[in-house]
Amino acid sequence: MKKVGVAILGLGVVGGGTYKILRDHAEAYRTNHKLDITIECVLEQRRERIAELGIADDVVCSSIAEVVSNPDVDIVVEVMGGVDPARSYVLAALKAGKSVVTSNKELYCKYGYELEETAKKHNCGLFYEATCVGGVPIIRTLLDNLQGNEISSIMGIINGTTNYVLTKMSSEGMSYEDALSRAQSLGFAEKDPASDVEGYDAVYKLSILSSLAFHTKITYDRIYREGINNVSPVDIKFGRQLGYVMKLLAIAKNTHSGIEVRVHPAFIRADHPLSSVIDNYNAVYLSGDCVGEFMLYGLGAGEYPTASAVVGDIIYCASHLNYNYSPFCNTEHCTAKISDNFESSYYIRVEAEDKSGVLSKIASVLSRQGISVARVVQDDAGKGAVPMILVTHPTRENSVKKAVEEINESSSGAKVMSIIRVVN
Repeated sequence: MKKVGVAILGLGVVGGGTYKILRDHAEAYRTNHKLDITIECVLEQRRERIAELGIADDVVCSSIAEVVSNPDVDIVVEVMGGVDPARSYVLAALKAGKSVVTSNKELYCKYGYELEETAKKHNCGLFYEATCVGGVPIIRTLLDNLQGNEISSIMGIINGTTNYVLTKMSSEGMSYEDALSRAQSLGFAEKDPASDVEGYDAVYKLSILSSLAFHTKITYDRIYREGINNVSPVDIKFGRQLGYVMKLLAIAKNTHSGIEVRVHPAFIRADHPLSSVIDNYNAVYLSGDCVGEFMLYGLGAGEYPTASAVVGDIIYCASHLNYNYSPFCNTEHCTAKISDNFESSYYIRVEAEDKSGVLSKIASVLSRQGISVARVVQDDAGKGAVPMILVTHPTRENSVKKAVEEINESSSGAKVMSIIRVVN
């Protein structure tokens, strides 16, 4: 029986879930894995939280120095979130020879290169399954199971908050504000939801996933980002009429012209597997040259799903004598060739004056930019401006931006109100 001592830094939602799983499943781990996993110490300042979880006072530490100097601690679990002081705490643990398991996507995305360099130097393990997509085992899938493949694309719904908001806007006709308020009341969204609704959370995750998938460092600042805070119910309604469902998608593609990495609202066909992922569920749809296309699906956040990934890493760390690191050169700077002028189809909603010749003028502008239109939908004519929906064939991002700018600056009698990328 191998004895494994664990320290938990932070007893928030995920930290508390990790503590409860380790406590409640201890006998199963001894029986099934021959691992005697004990919680040697926790670092938490909130005395009410410690009491709520029934943690004995002699297990509570007051500083990171006390944690890393404990000879009975083999694995340090960082579930605090944010960059500081989490970064200094993790580095202290690694320098003390402790392996680290973290759920901190922002920390690992921004400083994973530094943490990994320190882990290698001190012969420690560094595990981060819980940084991406909650309890869905996407990191281990990319690190272990798909190493025989060339991954060509990743497309996913990897933020539960935004998926819940868009689900309620689509299925119940809620406004963005009401849907977000509902998400906050249910604990699916933070009081300050900016990281989720503005796309930062998904960008951090996509940086990690795309780097692993394509074996090159893709930094978060090279990922195109657009949140859902400007999504209109009008566009969701028109999209539904066209057979589309709106999602905040994280997309990474390895193309001949470079790697495309982007996070933005997009329309996806109603018959695509990702369209059925609702509420706070997440999914990742991958394509490999050998395995083909497949999807991983499950709860992307929450106490037990994320804690499940943390505990899985603890058991994996304790069960393996040799530690593996990133299958690429994990540096501070981006090493990938990024293609910013990505290709997509586009939904363009135009407010057009109800008079002849407007559509032909718009078509002329699009033609000059090499954009062809696949579908045109126009509401019944009425007084004043009327909505006109254009769906293009696949074209380049820069061409669409130039066309939209020209339409809005011309006297064509039309103004572009929204642009949404369409995944075919």
